[in-house]
Order: sequence, then C-alpha cells, then structure tokens
Amino acid sequence: MLKILHRLIGITGKYKTRIRLSYITSFIKGIVMKAPRMLCFIVINLFMQGQMDQKKCLYLGIALLASVVIQMVFEHITNVLQSASGYMVFADMRMRLGDHLRKLPMGYFTEGNMGKISAVLATDMVFIEENCMGVLSELVSFIISQGLMVLMMFVMDIRLGILSVLIVAAFIVVGNLMLKTTMKHSVIKQEGAESLTEEVLDFAEGIGIIKSFNMLGERSKRLTDEFEKSCRESIDFEIAYSPWSRALYLTFGAGTALMLALAGILFGKGMLPDTYMVGMTLFLFDMFVAIKSYYGQMARLTVTSASLDRIEEVFKAEELKDEGIKTLQSVSAGEDAVPAIEYDRVSFGYTQKNVLKDVSFRVKAGEMTALVGPSGGGKSTIASLLARFWDVGSGRILVNGENIKDVSLGSLMDNISMVFQRVYLFQDTVYNNIAIGRPDATKEEVEAAARKARCYDFILQLPEGFDTVIGEGGASLSGGEKQRISIARCILKDAPIVILDEATASVDADNERAIQEAISELCRDKTLLVIAHRLKTIKDADQILVISDGQIVEKGKHEELCALNGAYAHMVSLQAS
Repeated sequence: MLKILHRLIGITGKYKTRIRLSYITSFIKGIVMKAPRMLCFIVINLFMQGQMDQKKCLYLGIALLASVVIQMVFEHITNVLQSASGYMVFADMRMRLGDHLRKLPMGYFTEGNMGKISAVLATDMVFIEENCMGVLSELVSFIISQGLMVLMMFVMDIRLGILSVLIVAAFIVVGNLMLKTTMKHSVIKQEGAESLTEEVLDFAEGIGIIKSFNMLGERSKRLTDEFEKSCRESIDFEIAYSPWSRALYLTFGAGTALMLALAGILFGKGMLPDTYMVGMTLFLFDMFVAIKSYYGQMARLTVTSASLDRIEEVFKAEELKDEGIKTLQSVSAGEDAVPAIEYDRVSFGYTQKNVLKDVSFRVKAGEMTALVGPSGGGKSTIASLLARFWDVGSGRILVNGENIKDVSLGSLMDNISMVFQRVYLFQDTVYNNIAIGRPDATKEEVEAAARKARCYDFILQLPEGFDTVIGEGGASLSGGEKQRISIARCILKDAPIVILDEATASVDADNERAIQEAISELCRDKTLLVIAHRLKTIKDADQILVISDGQIVEKGKHEELCALNGAYAHMVSLQAS
C-alpha cells in the first residue's frame, strides 16, 4: 500500500508540495470531525461531576459550531490543494505524453499499440485522476489517525494499548493478503480494458470492409466476445476482492468487540476510571475506522498500480534521438554541387530481418528521382527513412551534405514536404488545415496556395468557405478534394525537398488532372523523391531506381532502363498491356 502511495506521490512532480500540504489540512479536518464526540465526552463528564452550568453549556455550543465551520474550511482547502492538483497533474501528464508520442518512431504506432495509447488516455489516466488523487491525503491521514488512537489506548491502560496493536496487526495481515490477490486481478482487468479498446478501434476503422464483405456477424461476435471477456474479468475481480473485504469487516467487528470486552472487564475490576469507560464507549466505533478505511481503498489502489504500470510502459517507449544541433543550409544545382539527398550504404529492418540492404544513391538539387518496384520491396521505407520516421540500422543518409542524425529534427522537417496517397485532414476549418503548412502565413498566402493546388474554387462553394469545419480525417470531402488540400499545405510550406507517394493512384479521372496540375505547382524547382505506381508519370525523371527485395536492382533513365530489357522494362510492358 505504502509503495503504491509513494508511486502516486512520485507522479505529482511540481505539485508535490501542494499534495503534502493537503496531508496537514486533511489531518486537521479529521481531528475536527471528532470534535463533536469529544465535546459530548466533556459534557457527560461535567454532568457526572455536577459541574455543568449555563455558561459552560454556551461555550460548548459555540465550540460545536466552530468545529463544524473549521471542518468546512479545511475540507475546502484540502480539495483545492489535492483534488485540483490531481487534475493539473494529469493535464501536464497528457501534454508530456503528447510530446513523447510525437518523438516516437512510426513503427511504434504500427505494432498494435494504438489500443494501449487509447486505453492509457481514456481509461488509466481518467481512473487515477477521478478516483485516487482525491483521497491521497486522506490515506495518509488514516495512518496518522490510527497511530493516535493506539497511543490514546496506551494512555488509558497499557493492556488496552497492547490489544489495539494486536488488532491493528490483524488488519495489516488481512490487508496484505487482500493486496496480493487484488493486484493480480487488477493487472488482468486493465489488460482486458486495453484489449477491448483495441478491438473497438479495429471494428470502427474497418467497418466499411466488414460490411462490404458481409463479415458484420463474424466481426460483431469478436467484439461481443471481447465485451463479455471484459465483463468476466471485472466480475472475477469483484469475486476475488469480496472475501477479503468481508474479512476486513469481520476483523473490524471482532476487534471492536474485544476492545469493549477488555475495557468492561477492567472497569468491573476497578482498574479503569469511569470517565475513561465513558470515553471508550463514545469512541469505540471510531477506534479502527481509520485502518478499515485505509484498506477499504485497496481495490482502487491496486487498479491504480496496474494503471501506473501501463502509463509508465508507454512513457518508456524509446524515442527517436534528436541530438542534432546543425541547421540545414540550401544547396545550389550543378555538376559539382553537393547532392541534395544521398543514401550511403543504408540498411534497415523493422525487426531483426533487414528490409533494406546496402542501399546507395544520390539525388542532385532540383532533380527528380523515382522509386519503382513490386509492393513490399522497400520503396516507402526508403522515403520514410529520409523523414526520420525511423532511424537507419546502418549506413547514413545525408541531406545537403549533412548526416540527418546531426541535424535537428525541426530543421530537417522544415526542409521536407510529404504528399501520400492516404490523406489525413484534421477536424478543423479548411483554412487551418492548409495553414498547418506554415502557421505564420497570411490569409493571402493561404489563399494563393489554395489557388495553386486547384482547390480554391471548390473551397468557396463550401457552406462557410475557408471557415468550413471538415469532418475528422476529411470525412466530409471527396478523396480528390482532400488530396488537393494536402497539396495546398505543402505548397504553402514551400520546402526544397518533396517526397511524393503518387497522389493520383487512387483518385477518379475528373480529379486526376486537377491534382496533376497541383503537383506540378508543388514540385516546381524542388528536389523530388517520388514513389511511383503509374510508370507513365515518371518517364521524364532524372533517375529511376528499381527497388526489389530491399535492394536497388536497376538504376537509370526511362530509355536506358527500357533498353536493358530487365525488371523495369517488364513492368512497363505489363502496364502497357
């Protein structure tokens, strides 16, 4: 328990002092809460001794009112210090997580971790934020309060003190056994939540495919099974927790009865003053409330521990190192100029198996290099390595003569624009989706980019023009419209290097011409690395690389490669037929 509390306090960071101050206010509040019983004890004693009068009665009434007011004040201060800090702690943690995620290699997001990230954000953080941060100070207060209660028993009679220590020890034994059981089930329960989240995301993202192949029943059954599994795991958690919860209440009841019995025996033998016996009667049912409440939070805290494990697991994912301090400088075109892009014996693998093997080539400034070849050959991997979505396994990639590992990621990305087949637009205005390319751009510059990307006219036809909010992922626009908006933001960015995964490969004929014109505007005077699917679009490339099985198997211009009558010529003949 204390270890879990220590972990919780450890994540509070700069709010740690506020949390610790809340221990004091919560403890004072707990003491003041017992003031009415203490005042009752004083009143009974005054009556028993025949010393009660009107003046004392008035003072005691004022004291009772003051205790209620003080309790309210310290309750408010505790909430401000503790509960509000909990929300601020996790607001900061979400921001840190966002910053961490943007620095992770793309591979992390393609290896089944989306469910984990979603569960951490939507389940784990929310659970701790709403259920545990608000009771931190109370848990510490429970420990202190129980210690004071035991001390009070020693003051009254050493035998009562010893018995109270033994009963507290029994609580600790039961509580630790409960902790061991619930911890195991908490891990299973939270892992189930992650698995369920992953299945829901998979179902939602693939609903179009599921319906088109009439797999709704099959996939729905998988989702239903996942819900049922999650339900069973939650029930199993409660079943495992319930016997220990009952044992906790039995220990409380038995301990209270034993304390009363011993006090009665001592009082009967004249070993305990009558005033102490009255005090025992008044405070009897508060005697072990603190430790019972402390272990009563066990279920929350064990789930919290499992949640913290999963949060820490995401934060431990290794980031791409951004230790470069250099800034890229522009290079001029020419025979003797430094290549704009150079791959020098680059090898790379997503796991232990290499996807790229000893790849080397150069791209001069202002020239176009096309990557062609069979699917899975490594074309997209080559482009992704240039943008440092992953780091090379061996070898090096140079941009403008600088190793990209020696260049800051910010400077590298300032020099690269990317257009892919699969376009993602944010649920925001059309204007802001284009302005992502250069947030400090003026309205005139954004509109000019839209005109060059051939999307200005259809944007004006939208209900609110540039201020129209589009659906998440661009759901309210056609594929061609989304593609042109994505090109507009690249035009606005005006980076010297453009990575182009042929944008017209999956659009209709009506949009293709507009997109080709937009791409021509984007690519003017730029260094191009093009992943080509339609070979007719790269006939005029300065250099064509045929990629197969992670290697460059052919290199040259269109005419040269056709004359070789090799892999490229075969691809051309297949597309021509």
